[in-house]
Amino acid sequence: MENITIENRSFVVLTGATKMVSSTENQSVVEVGDCNIIISGQNLEITKLDLENKEVNIRGAINSLKYSKKAEKTSLIKRLFK
Repeated sequence: MENITIENRSFVVLTGATKMVSSTENQSVVEVGDCNIIISGQNLEITKLDLENKEVNIRGAINSLKYSKKAEKTSLIKRLFK
């Protein structure tokens, strides 16, 4: 189970993280269970990444948080003969 805490739109504590998918200055994507959480903003910086304890902390100007289903993996053959 995930838990998200946002403090003053400048600090996010996310528990339940299983994978850090990607991170840039403007967007971080964290895998949580069967979905991804997309955090958008400016000057985003990962201050803590502890996947053993399933915790990610991100600091910066937070603009939005969005849940997204993970893309299903399909084989190359299925994609070719669609």
